[in-house]
Amino acid sequence: MNAQIGLMIEGQHGLNWERWERILDVAERGGYQCVFRSDHFTNPASPDMDSLELFVALTFAATRTQRIEFGSLVAPVTFRHPTMTVRQAAQIDDLSNGRLVLGLGAGWQEREHKNYGIPFYDFKTRFECLADALEITQRLLTTDEPVSFQGEHISVSDAVLLPRPKRKTPILIGGNGPKRTLPLAAKYADEWNGVFINLETYRERMQRLDELIEQAGRKPQDVKRSIMGPIYWARDEADLKELLARFSRRLGGREATVEQAQNLGVFAGTSSQIIDQLGRYVDAGCERFMLQITEYDNLEPVEVWAQEILPAFHETPMSDSRP
Repeated sequence: MNAQIGLMIEGQHGLNWERWERILDVAERGGYQCVFRSDHFTNPASPDMDSLELFVALTFAATRTQRIEFGSLVAPVTFRHPTMTVRQAAQIDDLSNGRLVLGLGAGWQEREHKNYGIPFYDFKTRFECLADALEITQRLLTTDEPVSFQGEHISVSDAVLLPRPKRKTPILIGGNGPKRTLPLAAKYADEWNGVFINLETYRERMQRLDELIEQAGRKPQDVKRSIMGPIYWARDEADLKELLARFSRRLGGREATVEQAQNLGVFAGTSSQIIDQLGRYVDAGCERFMLQITEYDNLEPVEVWAQEILPAFHETPMSDSRP
């Protein structure tokens, strides 16, 4: 099988400099293809925890690592004007010699907007803002001429992106919605990322995305396909039994199977079971996986996955040396 395996970090879930540096080092040494992180100030409910600002953290990643890709999954367009976002992203991409992927989204978490005085518009307006931001971002990345654009909510007049980026920074759009997200991905995305999505639904969204891409005058192969989901890993059979008991409670007390757990849109099971599960997504067309982790002080499982899971998809030499 051939696919890229990476990690996904919740930047608001206790991420500080010591933890971020350790995660990047383990990912680089372990052979992971990428590290993506969310762009949040807080979790949806208290208590608040440590968090690192997205683009400051990605700048550190550009200088700390040599090989892995990294990026936002995803940056809400409500947080920053798109001209500032694309300027930061393109310059970090240049700094890293072309290893940044810019994930953009509409924003969804009301609490952080309220806490930090950021307007939280209704669903329709947020997606209109996302469409405006994507158009501005795309134009600034791809044209040397000043950009003028009158959007529904965001406009620019003779905006320029200087210095010109060394390449067109890839745009990632994440989300499963067939009515708003997928049409935007078909028009603007270099990569579409499904989120917490089971295999059957992923296949359906992939087919719909192909149709929309062709309607937009592009080719399906123009858009990379990826998926992000939490990983519930069992070290052995005893651990698996305990893991399934946790899923049993989520299923209303009914006895859970590995297949039922996986159908909830997560990666679950022993290493071999997770390899089989990822393989089914690969067969459906997935090219990259972001395994979501939230425990940053114990990365030993991440190192084990590098030895037991990654070799099924790409070479992953584990070294004691630091980048």
